[in-house]
Amino acid sequence: MNLNLPLTGKTVVITRAQRQQGEAHHIFTAAGASVIDLPALVIGPPDKWDPLDEALSELETFDWIIFSSTNGVNAVEQRLKLLGQTLASRLKSLKIAAVGRKTASRLEELSSSPDFVPPNFVADSLIKHFPFSGEAMKILIPRVQSGGRTILADTFGKVGMEVVEVAAYESCCPEKMPENTAKAFINSSVDAIIFTSGKTVVHTARLMNSRFGTEWKMKLHHVKILSIGPQTSLSCLKQFARVDKEADPHDLQGLLSACIEVFN
Repeated sequence: MNLNLPLTGKTVVITRAQRQQGEAHHIFTAAGASVIDLPALVIGPPDKWDPLDEALSELETFDWIIFSSTNGVNAVEQRLKLLGQTLASRLKSLKIAAVGRKTASRLEELSSSPDFVPPNFVADSLIKHFPFSGEAMKILIPRVQSGGRTILADTFGKVGMEVVEVAAYESCCPEKMPENTAKAFINSSVDAIIFTSGKTVVHTARLMNSRFGTEWKMKLHHVKILSIGPQTSLSCLKQFARVDKEADPHDLQGLLSACIEVFN
């Protein structure tokens, strides 16, 4: 054990999608934390692919495609391949915007570097800084099927843009909490819990209630609650009546800094 690391002796629960916890696990472990995973999202297909497939078959008619998550990127790339295309092979007249560093990195991996990434990794920042050309544009927004915000479509629609918003994936709650994670809460050995989206907050509350019953909030009484951004913080306030620290910037590195700061 390296006693000089900032999170040495701290146990952190990280809530993310199943199979998407590797990067966060590495970042916090490197800072000295003992990390416990709490998969709070199961990513799957939407109920119907037809709306997305139809939009992608007319991709040349769009001016922009806006991605707010790597899940949306992966779904679009998967469906494009069925049409014999990829994001990298798209017409260069189609520009790409990405909300967040991780989403932008995934696009770069697919040789489709985004044309625009907002300075803050939230939808509100994208709206504020979006490079409007002054002309009416047609925008495609692949998004989660349920539970996500519609602020992008609503805002762009109000200023005269033609917006096509389609479900590209769905995120559901896992059936149960891993037993080792439950034991950590039972033993009061958890120091902080990390939330990366509003849905991870809602699903975690559901998993806690299912595992511990109506008094589940007592298991979080001494646990620091950390949020990745404003909308996630609102969910924390609704579900837990508090949030101890919000990340700035709104990404994993920001969460790490927030975690270190809250314990200092």
